[in-house]
Amino acid sequence: MSPRKPNMESSIYFGADGWWHGRVTMGVRNDGSPDRRHRRARTETEVRRKVKQLEKLRESGLAPVAGRKPTVEQWMTTYLTTIASLKLKPRSLDDYWSKTRNDIVPGVGRHRIDKLGPEHLERMYADMLREGHAPSHVLKVHRILSRALKIAHRRRMIVENIATLVDPPTVDETEANPFTMKEAKAFLLAAAKRPTSLRWVVGVGMGFRQGEALGLRWKYVDLEAELFHPHWQLQRLTWRHGCDDPHACGERLHRFELCPRDCNAHRAYTRGCPKPCPTGCTSHASACPARQGGGLVFTRPKTKKSRNPVPIPPPFIPFLREHKAHQDAARAAADELWEDTDAVFSRPDGRPIDPRADWQEFKDLLEEAGLSDRRLYDGSRHTAGTILNELGVDMPTIMEILRHTQITQTKRYVKGRSALSRDAMRRVGDAFMPATEPVTETRTETPDSKAARARRRRRIR
Repeated sequence: MSPRKPNMESSIYFGADGWWHGRVTMGVRNDGSPDRRHRRARTETEVRRKVKQLEKLRESGLAPVAGRKPTVEQWMTTYLTTIASLKLKPRSLDDYWSKTRNDIVPGVGRHRIDKLGPEHLERMYADMLREGHAPSHVLKVHRILSRALKIAHRRRMIVENIATLVDPPTVDETEANPFTMKEAKAFLLAAAKRPTSLRWVVGVGMGFRQGEALGLRWKYVDLEAELFHPHWQLQRLTWRHGCDDPHACGERLHRFELCPRDCNAHRAYTRGCPKPCPTGCTSHASACPARQGGGLVFTRPKTKKSRNPVPIPPPFIPFLREHKAHQDAARAAADELWEDTDAVFSRPDGRPIDPRADWQEFKDLLEEAGLSDRRLYDGSRHTAGTILNELGVDMPTIMEILRHTQITQTKRYVKGRSALSRDAMRRVGDAFMPATEPVTETRTETPDSKAARARRRRRIR
């Protein structure tokens, strides 16, 4: 009779199927039964290597938990539904869902998370770049997937986060194109002809984000202390189904075939015909009778620093008081048609301004002012940071005004001007190569020495 093996000792044997098998005791399952893991290989050397690898994970406490691991698609759904939704802001969560549905699931969704390899991610990223996706888009997909796998690694569902072994595409920072002082004045002069002129004064002069400017409410404007309190921002969120069967709810809107080349139904779409619906589509929540959580919503800014009060320039105060008086008059004239949202910048019926309409107005003002096209961020936040720097304001103060958490972030918002650079290099040149005295036509002879005058007299004689 063979002696009994000690507890936790692994066993290796050659099976009748022609394979070498290894059994490793990893501990106890949740139900109390022993957790025995199985490995097999064609050679004894190979199966011993696999067994030792499992034993090493067991001793280090890094062994993945027992049970069949979910696929990438299943884990991403779990992660976004029950984990990320507790931390992310609504707009960020919508972006995570969009990139998961459109990029991660079609690319690597069927792989089990414990079988996912670096080569799978590298192939997916290469395919995305070939399809025309920007490197910044691919980088965002990489970060979303890496975060989900990091949580899986913490929970010992996988041995290693393989996304850390992949180098994502390098992204060149977008070149900012802020207004010069002259361009800013021309832009505000064009905006002065519109009833929303003060909104652009706040955006360009104080560097408010679009959502912060449109989300300002009179309750958080202290005209006596001359302070703005940006505690809220206005955002357009994606609608969610409130019904029990989202797929059946949007059945009349499902479209599973590509549009013909001469499609007239989507002529007004700036991005062309929409993609066909995937199998089991649960979109079209905007048409759901019980829809919830979408439309224009006041939300909290992402960071606590963003909610810090901002001093109002004293010259702005009279214009703000005048703007409030005009709004009160409009409220009285609209009577029951007025929807009171307390928004500082509102439509004629009191509702907040739609961000899409605000963006379009910015583009129209650029054209009216004769300025080159640029991003809304360039014409507001980048412009405010750059002009503050030109006026001699130090970087920590600019960081406080723009409410950044790190000064490195502020430096990306401040673009050096060529005029300042030329002045700086002129001073450097003056320091190293001082200017020479100007040459004049009047010349004075250097007085000769006594000996030289004597020699000249002897020559004359």
